[in-house]
Amino acid sequence: MYLRLYRKMRLLKTYPILLFSLAFIGLMSCKKTAAPNYHYEYFGYEQGRYVIYDVLDITHSTEAIIEHDTLRYQLKTVWGDPYIDNEDREGREFIRYFRNSPSDSWVLTDVYYGLYDGIRAELVEENQRRVKLVFAPTVSKEWDANAYNLDEVLDCYYDEVHQSYPLNGTTFDSTLIVEQADEGNGIDTIRKYEVYAKGIGLIYKHSKENDYQFQPIPQDGKEYYLTYLSHGFE
Repeated sequence: MYLRLYRKMRLLKTYPILLFSLAFIGLMSCKKTAAPNYHYEYFGYEQGRYVIYDVLDITHSTEAIIEHDTLRYQLKTVWGDPYIDNEDREGREFIRYFRNSPSDSWVLTDVYYGLYDGIRAELVEENQRRVKLVFAPTVSKEWDANAYNLDEVLDCYYDEVHQSYPLNGTTFDSTLIVEQADEGNGIDTIRKYEVYAKGIGLIYKHSKENDYQFQPIPQDGKEYYLTYLSHGFE
């Protein structure tokens, strides 16, 4: 009898605790899950946002009059008005300007367009659709930048994610490094990567495809380096 009474008393003490636990679990299950942060800001996709770059453009050819033709100029990109592409997707104009030096006026050279398609940031340049970024950025993400055009496969992946990056006297707090190619065998050297800063977009582009033929300088090839100078809105 005493044992039975003891069990009843114990159950009465435990019952409120059980009710509280069940209510807490129910409350937590009803709580809305926070929306994931895809970090779309790395694409810099806002109307009026511009970025100015210094460009170094080198063409190597032992058969040319100028074997190592080197050009230095400035490039300006601006996200412009909304645009509807031939797949009925809403994008935005991506306008490029050129000038030889800071004292020259900008000259319009191209009007491309860019957009978000789900988790992809795409840029269409000269009718070539390229996947520039994939969201949310992680070191496990891999993609083919040329998956939607006829160019050869260009496998990309994130080498660094959300890391600071010093460039041209400025340290950017949060950046992505997109690795595109890193090959070399003593004859050919291919090195390509891009750096994106949150809230700005592309801040550095490194593209080098050279044929050395075991020589100390390239016999043929192409080098293109684009380096951030400034950004803002207009």
